[in-house]
Amino acid sequence: MKPQPFFSVIIPSYNRKPFLKKCIDSVMTQSYADFEIIIIDDGSTDGTNNLVASYADDQLTHIRQDNHGVSHARNRGIEKSTGDFIAFLDSDDCWTIDKLQKTADYIYNFPQIKIFHSEEIWYRNGKLLPQKTKHKKPTGSVYEMALHICCIGMSTAVVHKEIFSNIGTFDETFEACEDYDFWLRATDKYKVKLIPEALTLKDGGRPDQLSSRVWGLDRFRIKALQKMLTSDTLTPERYKATYEELKKKCLIFAKGAEKHGKSEEAAYYRTLCEDLRNMRG
Repeated sequence: MKPQPFFSVIIPSYNRKPFLKKCIDSVMTQSYADFEIIIIDDGSTDGTNNLVASYADDQLTHIRQDNHGVSHARNRGIEKSTGDFIAFLDSDDCWTIDKLQKTADYIYNFPQIKIFHSEEIWYRNGKLLPQKTKHKKPTGSVYEMALHICCIGMSTAVVHKEIFSNIGTFDETFEACEDYDFWLRATDKYKVKLIPEALTLKDGGRPDQLSSRVWGLDRFRIKALQKMLTSDTLTPERYKATYEELKKKCLIFAKGAEKHGKSEEAAYYRTLCEDLRNMRG
């Protein structure tokens, strides 16, 4: 029987073979070696299977399945993981060589914290993308910031496994923005510790990414906010902040729907906030 690793690195992938080798190699060459890698091939048809099979390493587990989406793939990885901490890495991103070592150092120095993340460097179409002030990574109690923007990048995040037992895993009904939904639930209950170094390199701006393929991403963020408002976990202050964010997103989305001739959707989102306010009483 293999010894239990400290980290389980979960990499979901769907037709990302051109990026996956760089991603895997960035984990296999880590300066901190106490980890397992779980790659969930979510129905790829581009030869991903042959690429992953070329890694003959006991630290790597390869799971092939029909295409079910990224939430299901991550949940399958969590289910199969054996490590104390889950480290997420999207298949088109990669890490610096000391990502896990520096994360382990923070875990040992802050044993009361269950969620860690770091800064990241973004590339779009191969060019360095400057980050805006709103993208500054938070630390501590960050729920209010998580309402406005998905402030924890999945490929930067390391989470203690017990969290999934307490708040659940990724919601598989979300076609997109499943990370926004998860971080709302997580940061409502847990503080976050920022490692103030860029330990993740992200690649974006491509048509194969969900943000490019799925119309109306705010529909899913609104759904996540609805879930929080009906969860009975929020303090009165957080309920108010969540309601205000929902109202703002609904109005913006309704205006966009009207602009595109989607009158029924516009009407629905204009009335959604009032319905929730009445339900609250």
